[in-house]
Amino acid sequence: MSSAAEREAVRRAQQSTQGALRVVRELNGRPRTAPGPPVWPGAPTPLGARFRVGPDGVAGTNFALWAGGAEAVELCLFDADGTESRVPLTELTHQIWHGFVPGVGPGQRYGYRVHGRWDPWTGARWNPAKLLLDPYARAVDGDFTLPPEVYGHVRDWPEQHVADTVRDDRDSAPYVPKGVVVHDDAPGDEWEDDRRPKTPWADSVIYEMHVRGFTKRHPGIPEELRGTYAGLAHPAAVEHLVRLGVTAVELLPVHQFAHEDHLLRRGLRNYWGYNSIGYFAPHAAYSSSGTAGQQVGEFKRMVRALHAAGIEVILDVVYNHTAEASELGPMLSLRGIDNRGYYRLAADARRYADYTGCGNTLHVVQPHVLRLITDSLRYWVTEMGVDGFRFDLAAALARSMHDVDMLSPFLAVIAQDPVLRRVKLIAEPWDVGNGGYQVGAFPPLWTEWNDRYRDAVRDFWRGALPDVREMGYRLSGSSDLYAWGGRRPYASVNFVTAHDGFTLRDLVSYEHKHNEANGEGNRDGTNDNRSWNCGTEGETDDPAVGALRRRQVRNLLTTLLLSTGVPMLVAGDEMGRTQGGNNNAYCQDNEIGWVDWSLPEQPGPRGLLALTSRLLALRHAHPVLRRRAFFSGRPQGADGLRDLAWFTARGEEMTEADWYARTATIGLYLSGRDIPGRDARGEPVTDDSFLAVLHAAAEPLDFLLPGPPWAAAYELVVDTSREEQAEAPGTVHAGGEVLRVPARSVLLLRVRE
Repeated sequence: MSSAAEREAVRRAQQSTQGALRVVRELNGRPRTAPGPPVWPGAPTPLGARFRVGPDGVAGTNFALWAGGAEAVELCLFDADGTESRVPLTELTHQIWHGFVPGVGPGQRYGYRVHGRWDPWTGARWNPAKLLLDPYARAVDGDFTLPPEVYGHVRDWPEQHVADTVRDDRDSAPYVPKGVVVHDDAPGDEWEDDRRPKTPWADSVIYEMHVRGFTKRHPGIPEELRGTYAGLAHPAAVEHLVRLGVTAVELLPVHQFAHEDHLLRRGLRNYWGYNSIGYFAPHAAYSSSGTAGQQVGEFKRMVRALHAAGIEVILDVVYNHTAEASELGPMLSLRGIDNRGYYRLAADARRYADYTGCGNTLHVVQPHVLRLITDSLRYWVTEMGVDGFRFDLAAALARSMHDVDMLSPFLAVIAQDPVLRRVKLIAEPWDVGNGGYQVGAFPPLWTEWNDRYRDAVRDFWRGALPDVREMGYRLSGSSDLYAWGGRRPYASVNFVTAHDGFTLRDLVSYEHKHNEANGEGNRDGTNDNRSWNCGTEGETDDPAVGALRRRQVRNLLTTLLLSTGVPMLVAGDEMGRTQGGNNNAYCQDNEIGWVDWSLPEQPGPRGLLALTSRLLALRHAHPVLRRRAFFSGRPQGADGLRDLAWFTARGEEMTEADWYARTATIGLYLSGRDIPGRDARGEPVTDDSFLAVLHAAAEPLDFLLPGPPWAAAYELVVDTSREEQAEAPGTVHAGGEVLRVPARSVLLLRVRE
């Protein structure tokens, strides 16, 4: 059937079914309605719902909504019993509908109904039967359950290939959350006593974590606070972070998000939260104090508690797509406000350009969309106190019309914004579209998740050896990717594991994903795990396999924390957390996804936790391990020693041929004699020098320690072959001595003059 014929058939079908839909609507029951309060003209800025004192000293709330192509907008106010009052907004300024409603204050629940054409063939999808969430709502009350009424189209239309074009006139208001008017300066939310840590990038250690998953099983947190912002602010949670030695938490999404219908039908939920629908609202389910605006104050108090402990707060943010998914998804907010204005549409405007793999992509080139994103970012910095952002699928935000463009409006606006250019900016430097892989391409000010570091380190320790050149670049800050435009080694966020994929323990316990619990036939999640199960798939009672796995975890962790760049740990990896081989636990809001706090009581995890703390303390104490400038590899000073040198097991500097070889043993000499830069007093920075030996082979090795002028002697500081790491080994070896390196181990030696 041609497109024109399809449209005519749908038009006739709609005419014949509108009466039936009206009957269904009446059977479902309409919400009670009441006359709306008076509305004054108000102002078009700021966008959203802002409580203030208006003309003549009258308190009320100003409502402002950008809806570029709409024909009319109704503000819908809801009483505690669900009674709805509709207030037409008649003022229109620069495509912003606005009005001031006297007497409306904090705690008021509200939404919008937006009128306009229904013509999905051209991308027009207005449907006033659907209550829409304000994109600028600062708090959200209620949850998305996604019954058929929440969809703008007739979801169960017999001819599914055109179902999204048949409008559903049933009222969605009883089934969707409402925005909540919030008091901007609520008592107890002041920031006068807050002190941002402002940790320099080179000194940063990131701890990726989930608010709910980190706190849900913690025995030291009161049960009523577990899984919440208040739980993360509790001294028991903060104390672990301080003792560990991390400088920043990177929170998986805390913007208000919705659960996908396919998960709800399987009895699951979106646990990770990469399905945002409210870019200004803290996710209400993580609040212990209430959802009528209390979640805002609770989030702020959490930030203050972390700041007081010297820990920064970075948010993982999802501005590339929304929870409305494809044209077959629900109508929750932007789709019903102005579908063509907010989303990138395909050449067939009925459908979406999808660079995210989630059904839609925000049209960031549009000024009002760019404004939505930057207003949201500034809000979280200036009013919620956060210190930076990790941008999910950042390449999608950097697209101009189609291609990724590092001069795109989004990147240009961030670079010149006086607030945003001063916070930590982390890109996930790829999306799923053509040309979307952009590792190393983001401009100065940005750091990036470095998946090439992850892959090289995983390959080395599982025995699929990359050449020394690849390992050398990754261990020393990835200058091949980042030494341009003034970028520094800390442009590389180094990681071995992340929320997406195996945990560190599972990386050495499974060679294949085991995602059956997700209900997708084990088809979801990546097959490229670069893991090694040490000879047995899954958990085992074999003591030899268990010991090898624990050693491999120590090797991976030690490599990460000794590498130049910004290390990122994943919550629970420092204690040997497992997800049972699930490498895509996005829907596992249960023991699979939560941190197990009983692990530190066991000998192996206890030793791993002690090793992690020791390595982070070592990193903090030695600037040579957190350099602010790339190594030159050239002779330095009067003795002519290089600031970075690579050694073979023979104790000789690597040749050009060695550099391209694949070897299981790498010696890395880090000189602390003359570190670029000066300290806060303008003095030269000097430090100890270190030799790290990484040995991935299954047999021990004799390694000839480089003698003078490199070192007269070496003190053994870390030995990953040891199960317990509470104290430094402390053994001293002479330069020129042959050192026996245990199988599959990392040795770190401090140079003794």
